[in-house]
Amino acid sequence: MIDFDNQTDKTIDITLLETIAKSLTSKEIELMVCDADTIQDINADTRNIDKATDVLSFPYEAMPMAPLGSIVICEDIVTSVASGLNHSDDDERALLFIHGMLHILGFDHECDNGEMREKEEALINQFGLPKSLIVRTEEL
Repeated sequence: MIDFDNQTDKTIDITLLETIAKSLTSKEIELMVCDADTIQDINADTRNIDKATDVLSFPYEAMPMAPLGSIVICEDIVTSVASGLNHSDDDERALLFIHGMLHILGFDHECDNGEMREKEEALINQFGLPKSLIVRTEEL
């Protein structure tokens, strides 16, 4: 279900991410976990934003047998944010994965009427996770 490319030296268990993915789609997902320099390069190349970010998502054109899309998560940011918010790296990674999955599925919190936030909150509650990326951003 998840084609996992761990580009860090950290051992990462994706069992929860697999469960989340299966609750949203039967399509394959590509997931890369990388460092801040790598995600900064990807962000600069794809969005012309030359800075590291926590998560990027790339939906693919709908084609039979093709993956739904790719998600890139920055492990450096996962570790930093999880530590600062007193929750686990696994929880933070799951929050970012949910956020990326929803974008791949067509949700867009920047222009919708709260649908992405509602769906994200429902998934967070379903999987017993801490506050979402959108909620944290709205509270700032």
